[in-house]
Amino acid sequence: MTEPTKGARPPADGGLKRRELAMMPAVLGVAGSGPASAQPAIAVGNASLSDLQEALAQGRVTSSELTRAYLARIDAYDRQGPGLNSVRTTNPDALSIAARLDTVKPSATQALAGLPILVKDNIATGDRQPTTAGSLALGGAYARDDAPVVRKLREAGAVILGKANLTEFANVLAVGMPSGYSSIAGYVRNPYSPKLMSNEAPAVLPGGSSAGSAVAVAAGLCAAAIGTETSGSLLSPATQNGLVTVKPTVGLISRSGIIPISHSQDTAGPMTRTVRDSAILLNVLAARDPDDPATHLLQRPDDYTSGLDKDGLKGARIGVPSDPGDPLNDPFYGPLSPRAKEVMAHAIKVLEELGATVVRAAIPAIGWIGGPGTTMPVLNRNPFSPARGTPGPASIVFLYELKRDLNLYLRDWATNTQMKTMADIIAFNAENADKALRYGQDLFLAAEATRGDLSELEYKSARAMDLMAAKERGMDAYMNQHRLDAVVFPGASGSTIAAKPGYPSVQVPAGFISGVGKTETPDYPLGFTFAGRAWSEATLLRLAYAYEQATNARRPPPDLPAL
Repeated sequence: MTEPTKGARPPADGGLKRRELAMMPAVLGVAGSGPASAQPAIAVGNASLSDLQEALAQGRVTSSELTRAYLARIDAYDRQGPGLNSVRTTNPDALSIAARLDTVKPSATQALAGLPILVKDNIATGDRQPTTAGSLALGGAYARDDAPVVRKLREAGAVILGKANLTEFANVLAVGMPSGYSSIAGYVRNPYSPKLMSNEAPAVLPGGSSAGSAVAVAAGLCAAAIGTETSGSLLSPATQNGLVTVKPTVGLISRSGIIPISHSQDTAGPMTRTVRDSAILLNVLAARDPDDPATHLLQRPDDYTSGLDKDGLKGARIGVPSDPGDPLNDPFYGPLSPRAKEVMAHAIKVLEELGATVVRAAIPAIGWIGGPGTTMPVLNRNPFSPARGTPGPASIVFLYELKRDLNLYLRDWATNTQMKTMADIIAFNAENADKALRYGQDLFLAAEATRGDLSELEYKSARAMDLMAAKERGMDAYMNQHRLDAVVFPGASGSTIAAKPGYPSVQVPAGFISGVGKTETPDYPLGFTFAGRAWSEATLLRLAYAYEQATNARRPPPDLPAL
């Protein structure tokens, strides 16, 4: 595909006039005679990726119509209405790209032909959209090329609809920054509860750091989205927004061209409305990249959708790390609210009803996670934090890898910016503190104080301790002892123990909860996460699909109807 011209930053609405957006249909059908006209209209707000594939293949809708419909919903619900603020910018070339794809049908070689996809704004696009990581310091920064993730999407025929908002720098800038906030775009709102509190932060957070990617999918502003995770940044927004996500094995999907935190744990992943949709995207994205050494060991099936089976839980052994005989060692299920416990109890009951053997046993090594030698104190200067002025723990691995990895991205990928190093960003933020530092930059300051070459003994020790705790004495020991196919966690609570060794997780919607502390809220979702060992995505997708098909727990957000 010919790349759009690089250069001037597009206007915030992607160059589309408001009157044009207002005329875009959001419920689509094809008028005329013949079989296509007999098909029902497509309600794009809650249509699955596979439904849209079928509609495109049958000629019931065109890529241009889909793209216009999603742009109309972005204008109605993201820019106006509840002001979800999940899309930082729309692609000024989206409609022209879609027009070129109107005659291309989804196929084995171009599975995503004509489908509008959003990508998180820390993923490089070599087009007229900046790649900012939500930072004012990178507001005018472009990328020298598409990241391999974006290149794979384009090769599969996707329309890159725009860039999704995120927690600034994937939530490694400041202690206590709320998920979904960035200095360049403000707060992303949860579509199930978009109300803001007195300090302007959402009452129900959208989850992060892939907040915009998740909210946009939940609200029906795109066919699917791509997010990223280091530890919980896919799983957290998925649970908060009632979505399916795959946090892949580190190395299944290329990280080249993604603004980093930690090469030990970073990965990209899909955010979708169904398990099948995530499997479709995984088919496109899972590939080796000569510039990303982690992908050189990649293992994958030919087709992640081929193993999806409604009976996929029969005979499976599923670990539930909640032992009634050891209640003090229950950091996952123990802290849940009464309503959340009901949701999880029902989810586990479904596993048993579908033929799985449920093993209730605590993970003995959980006390090691974040334990001796893996964290360092960082002074909390966040003016909104009740712990302001006290030291808080931060991951040594994250902070030491952050400086090195971010400096490499700025050197190798960023263009049209004076930000050449992390130190430049810190200086810019300090000079523009009234706009750039609402929550401070304590974590950046701590990272900048490292050498930036990963030569320090404390870094090497921390990484070894992370692996010993979460991998050797954590997930591996637990799954070996109980002969498990997967371990299940409420929401994103198991993200850390799976992320440290780079292990995969698949999350599906499980039900709804309400309330944040003493604040009453509308109902919002809670997810159910299946985690396993490296390269087990196909198994986890099979298990999650069987659970999803039996429960159909997802409900779209209220008050976002077809236009």
